Amino acid sequence: MTRAWISAGTNVDPEANLRAAIASLRREFGELLLSPVYQTRAVGFEGDDFLNMVVGIDTGLPPHRLRARLREIETRQGRVRGEEKFAPRSIDLDLLTWGDLVDEAAGIPRDEILRYAFVLKPLADVAGAEKHPGAGHSYQQLWRRFQGRQTDMVPLDWEWW
Repeated sequence: MTRAWISAGTNVDPEANLRAAIASLRREFGELLLSPVYQTRAVGFEGDDFLNMVVGIDTGLPPHRLRARLREIETRQGRVRGEEKFAPRSIDLDLLTWGDLVDEAAGIPRDEILRYAFVLKPLADVAGAEKHPGAGHSYQQLWRRFQGRQTDMVPLDWEWW
């Protein structure tokens, strides 16, 4: 089994869609590691705030099959492919890391980890001591050095069930 980290974000009926995505991931992969949930402003477009978090799973699926499963979950929740990169989302599930794999052609680790506070901060919260496969520093170290960490991200007091 390999530990994979997945970012989850939504700004369309966000509470319901985030809960539905976590329930789907739990059915598919069993026990999950869940970061805190953050409310963040939309990036790259004017729109409703997002709810963002990071989810850890243990899986035997290779990255390409795991991505296909994530897309199936997105589709079941009304995600339409071909949308603009920066647009409202019913759910967005992105594979961030797959073990210690570094595969630039496959986009692993995902570059958003080092670019966006709404990805790095939840990852640092739930997997702070783990090292980024490409950068070689822990997520907690990366977060401490992150220039964009003074964002308006608001941690939510979230009850899952």
